[in-house]
Amino acid sequence: MLTARIISRTAFLAFAVAFAASGAQAQQATAIELSYKDKKFTPAEVTVAANTAFTIKVKNLDAKAMEFESKPLKIEKVIAAGSEAVVNVRPQKPGKYKFVDEYNEDVAIGNVIVK
Repeated sequence: MLTARIISRTAFLAFAVAFAASGAQAQQATAIELSYKDKKFTPAEVTVAANTAFTIKVKNLDAKAMEFESKPLKIEKVIAAGSEAVVNVRPQKPGKYKFVDEYNEDVAIGNVIVK
């Protein structure tokens, strides 16, 4: 009986340590905020740490919907006029990752720089 309690406590402590570590990783995620107006992203370029998950919050300040898209990051999100959306991005290797408004991709361009 005593051995079962020791094993149960050990298993519980191992679970608690693993859970705390996963919580610490989640807290390390970087949050990026972008706004979109008149076919332009502000800021047009942002930098994040390599191998770390991050989120991108996009505020669409235009009177028309836009589609936030990044093929290299494998994300795509339609954002209604006057609203915002949050996109979760997995950890990335160092590099430059382009994002656009798909409806105006010739002029509405930005980059995520991963270092």
